[in-house]
Amino acid sequence: MEGDGAKFDRWGYLVRTSSDACISAINSYYHQVLSYGRKRSVILEAPLHDEDCVLGNILAANFLSSSNPSRASFHLDAAKDRLEHATSYEKAVFHAVSCLIPEDRDDDDAVELHSRLLKDFPRDLVSLKRGQMLCFYMGRPDLSLDLVEQVLPNNEQENYIYGMLAFPLLELGKMVDAEKAARKGLEINKQDLWSQHALCHVFQYECRFKEAVEFMEECSSSWSSCSSFMLTHNWWHVALCYLEGHSPIKKVLEVYDHYIWKELERSDAVCGEVYLNAIGLLLRVYVRGEMTVFEDHLKMLGGRLTDQSTWYMEWHLDLLTLWALASARELAKAEELLNGMKSRINLMSKKKQQSMFRGILLAEALYEYGRANYEQAFDVLGPDFDANDCKMIGASDEQLDVFNEVWYNILLNTGRISKAIEVIETRIKKREGIPFLGRLLV
Repeated sequence: MEGDGAKFDRWGYLVRTSSDACISAINSYYHQVLSYGRKRSVILEAPLHDEDCVLGNILAANFLSSSNPSRASFHLDAAKDRLEHATSYEKAVFHAVSCLIPEDRDDDDAVELHSRLLKDFPRDLVSLKRGQMLCFYMGRPDLSLDLVEQVLPNNEQENYIYGMLAFPLLELGKMVDAEKAARKGLEINKQDLWSQHALCHVFQYECRFKEAVEFMEECSSSWSSCSSFMLTHNWWHVALCYLEGHSPIKKVLEVYDHYIWKELERSDAVCGEVYLNAIGLLLRVYVRGEMTVFEDHLKMLGGRLTDQSTWYMEWHLDLLTLWALASARELAKAEELLNGMKSRINLMSKKKQQSMFRGILLAEALYEYGRANYEQAFDVLGPDFDANDCKMIGASDEQLDVFNEVWYNILLNTGRISKAIEVIETRIKKREGIPFLGRLLV
């Protein structure tokens, strides 16, 4: 019970600390994670208020693991040194988080540890979120759905849970259930960004572009305090709906300039998160032959991407960066990035190397595609490429779609017209009403 050097956190689980400020920082971090807030660094305050708190230290280590590994190691060691005095909840979080930090981690083991943690502590939605993100980067929406369904009975009226239910449902093609879950999440909290995002995905998939734009623009006033990724990603969705919904290309340009690129002016912007959505949008525009008004934007972006500080953060971003660098004629940098990606593959376990094999082929193809070497790009991908087999790069189905569009473009540019017709017709049968594919087929 609370007292005697222990306090309850937001979930009602016991944490070994006598500091109110430490618990307050941990609870604030929970809110920032679930709301996609800009101030997730608040978790670094927890160890300042109580350097002996295992939960504060291990969550700080997790936060720092990609951006500042040496500081992450300090907090990991601090948590480990005091582990025997921790509560059972803190120990479960420690074991689940600590297995994520090594680069050669076993993702299956990490998912299993999160599943076990959630079995004992099902109200911990931040651990659910962390487990789902792990599943996302494994390309396993089925495991992500298992995790959320495991804890749903204990959280049926809880804020944020239904957005976390909706996303794996839509990734598994269960659009009716995904829409129902997203709307339930918005009934609980209309500013639940992940539920907003999931509902937009459903609208987009069903080609309800006008409805998607109207919905997202209505929600946009709630995005001012969200992270660079979530802010620019939501506007990326809006821009794609403009692009597909027969709006003037000028509308897409306005979104890029005023809501994606402009984010970089903020002192707390995370550049890599902005670049992911900026390049993703430019590649869509490029594939559709609408690049004329964006030429200067691509050149400017290519110049920014030569800064290696955003390289190797995540595979999806690296793949898009390769195309952008090659297209902007920053060929030496593009080749350096590609070689670096290959070197990193060689450092992975055999199991991880096998799962990332398609990812490195896609990287080589995008490098060639950016240089307009279409025949070489075809040779790399082979005759049966399907971007949906590349989920391990850490991308949603909507984000992967552009790589299928690149593939259709490669087929057309290499004169493989009958093959292009075959794959486009197959795609249209699975998802009717996509304007771009209809135009391509004609």
